[in-house]
Amino acid sequence: MSRAEQTGPEQIGIRKGLFGVHGSGDTSGYGGLVQAVTLPGSSTRPYGGYFDEIADELAAGLAEMSARAPGYDEAVEKVVIFRDEMTVHVRRQHLRPVALTLRNRDALRFELCLGVNGVHYPDDHDRELHAVYPLASITHNRRVRLEVAAPDSDPHIPTLTDIYPTNDWHERETYDFFGIVFDGHRSLTRIEMPDDWQGHPQRKDYPLGGVPVEYKGTRIAPPDQRRSYN
Repeated sequence: MSRAEQTGPEQIGIRKGLFGVHGSGDTSGYGGLVQAVTLPGSSTRPYGGYFDEIADELAAGLAEMSARAPGYDEAVEKVVIFRDEMTVHVRRQHLRPVALTLRNRDALRFELCLGVNGVHYPDDHDRELHAVYPLASITHNRRVRLEVAAPDSDPHIPTLTDIYPTNDWHERETYDFFGIVFDGHRSLTRIEMPDDWQGHPQRKDYPLGGVPVEYKGTRIAPPDQRRSYN
């Protein structure tokens, strides 16, 4: 398998200190650490293996759709080949046509979606919330991943539950923990946390909470007052 070349990582921020703490006196991390927060860059052709076939077939399917309704040829933002896995980054308004193309086109036949995972990148301006969909083709024994981004200020992504019905509970869980709103979901309610819970616990800006602890005569502050994570 030939390996695709990367255009270089995309830097979205700078992390200072091991835990991102500022001015707390926390000594549990190396406060002098400065590290770039990066995402993998776009890959260039050839991708290698069956990845080029997937890219070609997806492009052909979207071109056919664009001939009927212009715009679909711009659905894919970039393709990333990283650690021998293929991720297709898609503009959220085109997520459904891309998913339908991957599922229905004979040369693709990605019949199975293994759920949706939320990711929170606080430093990725106007793209803080990401939804990641691992797809599998049982027919061709292949894997691909879709990734979509949405801003904190407008955390809406179209549902895929009518295309991949098994995503029902996965979308509810991602909404529960990250606050991503899946438009068109028939019952987008919390699935883990109580209905009246405030906030979304797996976001990186969610407070850790806790209570102070007495230890050998010293009062240890709750975690969210000792350090912060980013």
